[in-house]
Amino acid sequence: MRAAVATSQNHDNPLAGLHLQDVPEPEVPPGWAKVRLVTASLNPHDVWTLRGVGHPAERIPMILGCDGAGYTDDGKPVIIYPVVADAARGMGDMTMDPQRSIISELYNGTFADYIVVPESSLVPKPAWLSFEEAAAMGIAWGTAYRMLFSRAGLKAGDRVLVQGASGGVASAAISLAKAAGATVYVTARDERKRQFALDIGADAAFEPGARLPERVDIVVETVGEATWSHSLKSLRPGGTVVICGATSGPNANADLNRVFYQQLSIIGSTTCTLAEFYKCLRVMEESGARPVIDHSVTLENIHQGFEALISGDNLGKIVVQISDEQ
Repeated sequence: MRAAVATSQNHDNPLAGLHLQDVPEPEVPPGWAKVRLVTASLNPHDVWTLRGVGHPAERIPMILGCDGAGYTDDGKPVIIYPVVADAARGMGDMTMDPQRSIISELYNGTFADYIVVPESSLVPKPAWLSFEEAAAMGIAWGTAYRMLFSRAGLKAGDRVLVQGASGGVASAAISLAKAAGATVYVTARDERKRQFALDIGADAAFEPGARLPERVDIVVETVGEATWSHSLKSLRPGGTVVICGATSGPNANADLNRVFYQQLSIIGSTTCTLAEFYKCLRVMEESGARPVIDHSVTLENIHQGFEALISGDNLGKIVVQISDEQ
């Protein structure tokens, strides 16, 4: 079968280690299932793997791809839940399992004709969700749902700031927060991205670091170093910043005086539980919120998709079309 494989790692030239190869079809262990993939989507996690960040060299080669949708052997359309974990080891929460992994960390990923995953990771694909939209769900939308509702405790009427509004998690957070009745402010580097945020439901969009009309209850933070100071300054006393990534760097000034004096909460979050994934789908069905697809590439031209992701010019998700069947 065809597969896009990370064959080496290079921090400064990540795509040098990305190759489309013919590899054997995967064997199916007991309790696992094989999925014939129709679509997958690109995530920054794939780029970090190619750069050698958070992915040990001894786990290379690895088929990349965290998200995907396709058909089981008996023809059922499914979305792949991307976390492989044991809730018991996480005290009832899969994301707290010290041995958890995302697909393509310990197990081959979705940039291939076939993948094997635990049977529990097969989520029935709703008819109202296209295969392109389904492939954009797991990492971005599941992460955004957990950040907002499970970790930050979002309520109707809350004021939310989303930093870096055109990314996958950030754009999902805009849609989900609006669906829950929040007022949503966003920041983005250029007018095109700010307009994109407004088009998908944000109430107002600002340049990075700009003073907001009011202080907010929750900040959704994925950028890290470049926006951290603004995030803390934008919170009301007792407010919460919830962070799932640090694409601009991890070593921001903690500003501890502000944290304790304003009684701020800083909460980490990563991926989502299987139950949260189903809840996210329910919110989407009721609200009409959907992933925005920037464009699609094929496995054969997946390098072009990675180039667009690395450039940061995409608005929404980049989908990999693996099969023409829908």
